Order: sequence, then C-alpha cells, then structure tokens
Amino acid sequence: MELTNEESAGELLQAQTHVWNHIFSFINSMTLKCAVQLGIPDVIQEHGKPMTLSELVSALPIHPSKAQYVHRLMRILVHSGFFSQQNLNQEAYSLTQSARLLLKDNPWSMRPVLLFVLDPVLTKPHDCLSTWFQNDEATAFSVAHENTIWEYAGQDARLNNLFNDAMASDSILASKLVVSKCRGIFDGVDSLVDVGGGLGTMAKGIAEAFPHMDCTVFDLPHVVSDLQGSKNLKYVGGDMFQAVPPADAILLKWVLHDWSDEDCVKVLKRCKQAIASKGQQKVGKVIIIDMVRENQNGDEGSIETQLFFDLQMMVAASGMERNEKEWAKLFFDAGFLNYKIHPVLGARALIELYP
Repeated sequence: MELTNEESAGELLQAQTHVWNHIFSFINSMTLKCAVQLGIPDVIQEHGKPMTLSELVSALPIHPSKAQYVHRLMRILVHSGFFSQQNLNQEAYSLTQSARLLLKDNPWSMRPVLLFVLDPVLTKPHDCLSTWFQNDEATAFSVAHENTIWEYAGQDARLNNLFNDAMASDSILASKLVVSKCRGIFDGVDSLVDVGGGLGTMAKGIAEAFPHMDCTVFDLPHVVSDLQGSKNLKYVGGDMFQAVPPADAILLKWVLHDWSDEDCVKVLKRCKQAIASKGQQKVGKVIIIDMVRENQNGDEGSIETQLFFDLQMMVAASGMERNEKEWAKLFFDAGFLNYKIHPVLGARALIELYP
C-alpha cells in the first residue's frame, strides 16, 4: 500500500486517529470512575465556588507524590464535559450538569450506576467477548465467571448490593418523571405490581403519588425478604417466569431488556394472566419502561448510547435493546392486541401494552 498523494496521506492519518481514539476510549470511563472514587465532584460542590487546582489537590485524599498528576486527570475530564475550567490566578474548576449527576447527595445521582457498570466483575466479560463468539456459552459474563450474572449476584452480596443500589438510584428519577410527565397512564388504576422491582424505589414513588393505589413490589425472595412495606406498599417474593400477582397494572421497568425474546414472551404471558379482568374481558394493562432503539432517527449521542446498552445486555445477560418492530413482535407473540409508545424518558420510553 503506497501513499500516492497528499490527500491519501491525510485520509490515512485521519483513520489512524480514529483507531487510536477507539483503542483508548476506555480511558474516558476509567478517569470518570477515578474522579467519583476520589470524590472530586463532591469536593468541588462543597467548596461552593470555582476551585483552584491547588485547593483541589489539598482537599483530595491522595498521596503527596500524586499531586503533580491531578491537573492531567482534570484536563481530560474538562475535555469530556464533566467540569468547566476558568482561568483566575490559576486554573479553577466548576461542575457541569453532568458532574452534578455524580454527587453523592444528589437525589438523581448516577453514581451507583457508574460504580456497578464499571466494577471489574462487569468489565471483565468484555475482555472475553471474542472467546464467547467462538464457543456455545450463553453470555460473555458466563465465560468470565462460570455463572450467569443472576447466579453470581445471588452468591455475592457485594455485587448484589451494587446492582440494587444502581437500580434504586435510577428509579428515583424515573418515578418522578413518570408521575409528573405521564400521570394520566395511572387513571383508573387501583392496584399495581412492579415486577422485578428490587428495593421498591420505583413503586414507592408511585405509591406516594397515588395514596389510593395498592402497590406490590415483586422480586426474587432473596431480594425482598428483609424489606418492610408501608400503608399501600408491600413486598412479595416469587419468580416472574412462574406467576405474577394480579393487579390492574403490571409494571416492568428495565426488566425485559435483560432477557432473550423467548424469555420475554414467557414473562409477558404471565403478566397478561395477572391483569385484572371484568367478566371475561381483561381491562388492565402492562406498563413497560425500556429503550425503543432508534434505527435512523435521533441524534448521534442518543443512538450511540442505545448501541452501548445493547452490547452490554448481550455481554452480561443474553438481553438486547429492541426497536419498535422487535417490541411489537414480542407483544403479539405473547397475545397482546395493542400498544402505545410514549418517548418521554430520554433514552428510554414508556410503553402501554393492552390485552
């Protein structure tokens, strides 16, 4: 392969930069994880004004020999959009909106999600991806750990806690958005079962917004056995593949993307059986909060995020992120007749599913 002119040389160098960028793209994730573990967003927030580099270095729990490297860590985090930089007498840093989502005390904090997804137990399977493609293991997670992610979490309290904390933190924001932006979907709903509801954060938000509604968190026995309910909230242990408690509405938040099409149809059939009936007619519905993957439409950032999620589901749990056509096939295969998609939750959507 020869370089015949200046244009081809430029194209080659551009391609080289593109490859380098992808080779080193893991550094974005790991520097952000480092910042969270060192508490950098919280330190700057507590300072109350732009924080100079020397002030930041003095406040961080780092070894004195590492002080000289902090500005290089901050440089890439500024470039990535997590901090803004001002030039006062020296460099000074402020939080961006993205960094505020990583504060410990922010009720919408994504910190638990970051710590779960970037835990070595979750990142190791990605290093086994080519091996997985060459054998008959169900997931790359199983290649890495000789267990499914659910079996592993059931035996490892640390990972199980990371997972539950991540799901709970996400549900705080999701419940607020659903109640404020989609309140009408709960009209006529007097009972609701949150299938795979974990610690119950989502159901709690709904129960507080609708005191008349009887809410049930339904999850595996080891998840809910020690959890206490309230006036209109209770916890029930069981297996969604076997049976789902009856209710006017069945909620599935970030559940179906974890599972294969075959397993999703099984779960949806159980949900259909659980929906309340009036005489011979089913009158309830299933409410799904999950991604509806864009094929062409949408901005580049949103599409890339959905593609990342899709690969994460493939690697960790035999799941996938589906487009509308793929969702519709699941719904009709499970015996449902109609659905409505509400694209009101950013990268995710709310789907109403009717029998």
